[in-house]
Order: sequence, then C-alpha cells, then structure tokens
Amino acid sequence: MRILKVNEDSIENILSDLLKRSPNNYDGYQETVDEIIANVKADGDQAVFDYTKRFDGAEITKENILVTEEEIKEAYDQVDDQLIEVIRKAIKNIREFHEKQVQNSWFETREDGVMLGQKVMPMESCGVYVPGGKAVYPSSVLMNIVPAHVAGVKNIIMTTPPGKDGKVTANTLVAAKEAGAGAVYKVGGAQAIAALAFGTESIPKVDKIVGPGNIFVALAKKSVYGNVSIDSIAGPSEILVLADETANPRYVAADLLSQAEHDEMASAILVTTSEELAQKVSEEVDGFLNQLSRKEIMEKSLESFGYILIAKDIKEAVDVANSIASEHLEIMTDNPFDVMTRIKNAGAIFIGAYSCEPLGDYFAGPNHVLPTNGTAKFFSPLSVDDFIKKSSVVYYSREALEPVHKDIEFFAKQEELTAHANSMRVRFEEE
Repeated sequence: MRILKVNEDSIENILSDLLKRSPNNYDGYQETVDEIIANVKADGDQAVFDYTKRFDGAEITKENILVTEEEIKEAYDQVDDQLIEVIRKAIKNIREFHEKQVQNSWFETREDGVMLGQKVMPMESCGVYVPGGKAVYPSSVLMNIVPAHVAGVKNIIMTTPPGKDGKVTANTLVAAKEAGAGAVYKVGGAQAIAALAFGTESIPKVDKIVGPGNIFVALAKKSVYGNVSIDSIAGPSEILVLADETANPRYVAADLLSQAEHDEMASAILVTTSEELAQKVSEEVDGFLNQLSRKEIMEKSLESFGYILIAKDIKEAVDVANSIASEHLEIMTDNPFDVMTRIKNAGAIFIGAYSCEPLGDYFAGPNHVLPTNGTAKFFSPLSVDDFIKKSSVVYYSREALEPVHKDIEFFAKQEELTAHANSMRVRFEEE
C-alpha cells in the first residue's frame, strides 16, 4: 500500500480521489436511468418484465414476479441451519438496539388554554432494495427491514434481482422472511426503484425506498426523490483505521481488506502515528492478499483508493479522520475511548482491537447502512427515525388567542400577507 506523510496537499488529494467515487459524479449513466424510470412509469409491469429479461436474463411475468410461500419454504431447505440460527441471533441484537431509538408522541398543556405537541407516526409503507451481483447480502436485508418493523411500518416490501432461473438467492429469501418482509418481488436495478416509486400493476407504490445498490440504483433513487422519500445515495464502502504503535498490524491489515473486498471502488485507509506500524501493515496486507479470495478486487481497490498515512501525533491523526469522515472508523490506540471523544465525523465508530468492522456488519446491533463519501459530516446511520414522520399539533382556545391575536396580525402585515392577518382578525371582529 502507498505510504504517505500527512500534509495539506496529501489530504486534499485523497479527499479529491475519494469524492470521485460519489454517485453524483457519474452523470454519464443518468440518461439511461432516466429512460428506464420513464418507461416503467409509463408502461408499468411490461417495462419491468422487459428490463428484467434484458439485464438479468430472467423470464418474469405477473404470475411469478411475487415470491411465493413455496419458494420461501424451498429456500429454507437450501440454507444451512447454522446460518438461520446466526440470522436469528443477529435480528435479536438489531431489534434491541433499534428499540432504544423509538420516539413517542408528546403533548404539553398550559393553564392559559394552549396545547402544543408532536405526533409521531410510522410511515404506511416502505420498499427495501437488496442488491444481487458480485455478492449476496442477507445482512442488508436485516439492517433495512428490522428498523422499519420497530418503527411500526405496516407494509414492508422488498425487491431484489432474480437469477437467470427466475429465483431469488435462498439466503436472501430466508433473511427476508426472518426479518419480516411482507412481500418480495423479483426485480432489481433502476427498474425496481421506479416500480417502488410510482407503482405498477403488480408492485405497489411505497412512501420511502431504502437499501444500497449499484450506480444505476443510486442514480434512480436520486431521480425519484421527491415522489418518494429515500434513505441516502450510497457510494462504495470505506474504512479508516486510526492506530498508534500499540496496534496489532495483522488486525489492522485484515480490517482494511475486509472493506477492500467489497468492490474495486472501495476505500481502505490507515492513519497512524507509527512509521513502523505503517510498514508492518503494508507487509501484512501483501501476505493476506495471497491467501484470500477476491484478490483482484482488493488489489484494484487498494491501488486506486488505499492509503497509509503517517501523522505526527494523535491530534493530527484525529484531524485527518474528521476531514475524511469515513463510513467505518476503527480506533486502535493506547487509549481508544479518549480518541473516540474527539471524533466528530464518522458513520460508525469501532473502539479497540476486538471491535472489528464485520462485527457491525453482521451482528452487534447498530445499523450498517451508513453515510459514505464524506457525508458523515451531515448524515447519520439508518435508524428508526428513517421510518417515522412527525406532525406538529397546535391548539389555542379563544381565551389563549385573544391576548396575542393583534401581535400576529401585525407580524403578518409586516410581511404584506393581508389574508394571513385577516384570518386572525375575523375571529375577533365583533370587538
């Protein structure tokens, strides 16, 4: 891996390289995505079937687009019992974590006849997109469906691309059933996002679309935003490890590669105060590459977006971490809890040598749908909040409104909104 000293130019260049991975920089695909969305919006099911045949090689019709109970049962027969047990343990952890995020409605009554409050309600429906392609991610099924369930969403439907045989991967189906998906439809890509956003004869329109996907899915979510809500426009995966001389180089190298294997656009960065650790980690990475599968993907990822940065001290290392605002941040230092208090920007923070990133991906409980491409500076992980909506509640009695109505009329007139002022005035015109 490249080893660089931290300076203003090196950080600026790295940030520039990382931002090139953002879906916002792939406008060349937008025309294709817009065409798919327009056709699905106009032709409904038929467009979905045509695109599924074209892109996935599967013959999908209105008779087989919805996964049946028989297909789910067949999936359970194909999945290892041990995996089912692990999925159930993970669901328990994910549910317990997200239950702590639940918000309740509140109302405050005052003696002067005013009642104010906030009504918290779940969305009626949501669509969960689950990718296929280079890898199968039943963990993403759990992370998107469980918080929606905890929030109280009634209708949770899932879309995922089928194989050429017209079937959904067994692991994905089992995860969907265990997590509580109400229905699973065999459609992927931008056409799935369009179907969820506008509805077709077979697929119902939803209020919100969540879940990761390829560049076509990301751009489609961006395009339909406003017709429906979305969680975020996710970019490629990324990890930043912040370490000092006390860190185990094998652990660090293994964790960097755990993200580099996602795809060629993934980013893996080590920021360390130790030149010795930097060299050892680079050597360990080379050793692991010869042992692990997906070697070609990891090599391309590291070549394009892999860095080892040497900082002069922990303060500078923390500053670098906050500037990059990585999706996943691991802290392996002598006092990781102290360092954690200084982190301002990160999707998820993993503290200490035994809190490796895959723990968060699969099992610990916090959501693994996280902000990428520096958006951790202003976005948060997927949560129960993403599946609720809030309404403000206002009640004033006549007695409460009477002493303030002239203030409100005056305010409205200052904005030259005379109808606003009149709405208030008519309630007291007999005076």
